[in-house]
Order: sequence, then C-alpha cells, then structure tokens
Amino acid sequence: MDFSAFSDFLSIDFGSLTVGEVLRAVILAVVCLIVTFILLRVTDHAFRKIEFQQSLHGFIRAIVKSLLLLISVMVVASSLGIEVTSLLAVLSVAGLAVSLAIQNMLSNVAGGLQILSAKPYHVGEFIEAGGISGTVTEIGVIYTKVRTVDNKLIYIPNSDIADTKVINYSSQENRRVDLELSVSYDAPITQVKQALQSVVAQHPKVLPSPEPMVRVNAYQDSAVQYVVQVWCANADYLSVKYDLLEQIKPALDAADIEMTYNHLNVHLIGTQADAE
Repeated sequence: MDFSAFSDFLSIDFGSLTVGEVLRAVILAVVCLIVTFILLRVTDHAFRKIEFQQSLHGFIRAIVKSLLLLISVMVVASSLGIEVTSLLAVLSVAGLAVSLAIQNMLSNVAGGLQILSAKPYHVGEFIEAGGISGTVTEIGVIYTKVRTVDNKLIYIPNSDIADTKVINYSSQENRRVDLELSVSYDAPITQVKQALQSVVAQHPKVLPSPEPMVRVNAYQDSAVQYVVQVWCANADYLSVKYDLLEQIKPALDAADIEMTYNHLNVHLIGTQADAE
C-alpha cells in the first residue's frame, strides 16, 4: 500500500487548512457528539433514579446539552486553529448579563433543585408553606403548584419554599386533633372531663391508641381552659375536628355546664337620690 500518496493527499492545502486538519476536526466533532450523547444518557438515567419532575428534568437536560455542544464547538474550533479566547470572553460577558437578567428565575430553579433533592414533600401531599396550605399538584421548574381546600390553585415560587418552614401533613399515617375550650369556674372539673370524654369515646374515627387526652390546660381570668387531644387517620382529620366541635357544645349543655365567652358586665352604682 502506497502511504506516500495518502500522506500527500492529507497535505493538500485548502487555503490555510490541509485535508488532514479538516479530517481531524471532523473526527473530533464526531467524538464530541458521541461523548455528548453518552453523557446525556447518563444524566437521564440519574434523573430517573432520583425521580426528578419531568419539566425540571427537561430544563436541566437542555442546559447540560447546550453546555456540552458549546464545549464541542470550542474543541473543534481550536483544532482548526481558530482563536477561541476572544469568543470565550464574549460568551462570559453575555452569560453574566443573562444571569443578572434572570436572577430571580435562577433562584427559583435552585430552590426547585433543593426541594427535589431534599424531598420534603411529593405531588399529592398536603403541606403548609409560608402561610399557604393545600395539596401539591406539581413541582415545576419555577413554581410549586398547590391546590387549597377551597379549590384555589396557588403558584408558590420555589425560592420562597426553600427559604421558609414547610409542614408536611401527609408524611405520617395518623394526625392529632387539638381542641381548646373554656368552661365556667362553677362547673366541677370531674364533670366537665366526663362529658368531654363521653363525646370522644362515641366518635367512630377517633383512634384508641394513642389514648385520647382531656385535661385542664390553664386557669384564665374568668374561665377554666380545657384541652382535648385525640388521634385519627390523616385523611379523617378535618371530619373528626368538625364533628367534635359540633358535638361538644350539646354535650356540655345536656350536663348543664356553661361554656364561657367574652362579655362585659356594667354595674351602675349610685344613691337613691341620684336615681330619683
């Protein structure tokens, strides 16, 4: 085989480039594309393994792909003898300008990544964050969508959620119902507790364990405050709470126990002559 002819072919000059340099650039481009494809497959596998939300997965994949293609272009351009230093400087300035323009969006994306990595909640769970409570319907790139109990769809920025306290009410199977009520000092404590315990014992959704608790919580200026604590299934929380609130008042009325409320008594003091 005549290698000299092949060598002469590679040394053919097309302007400032030889055939060999062009072939080397093409091979580098193919290798870069293969590496990009492999890295994207690895990224997709990693995202599926940690259960990334689909829209965020696509967003991050697009960023990774763009960066890999940019690096590939730089490598190929450098192999062709093209000066890439000035191009890098221009891209750096442009990247800085873009990052400043979309700073809030990037902050929300970072918050979304933090949420998905820490997993304080999942889609379908009932949470409270920043004074807003509801069921999570979607964890997006910028926002987390929460549907409230009155069917309002609220978009909460991920950066706000990442910086605030999040309560996940669905993370545990059972939940405790806490009720406080004020009763007159005239009512014997034993009698009040018996009436409240009777209401709790008759509710079918109140769990026997942990044992329900009815205790005196505080002595107020004009009333004794009692606390009722019962456990129920997470899904039954609201129904148990509202049922007990509705049933306690009739039970206390039947036992002739007065529930107190804020009121003002005005006593008129004067002499009989003033009255006349």
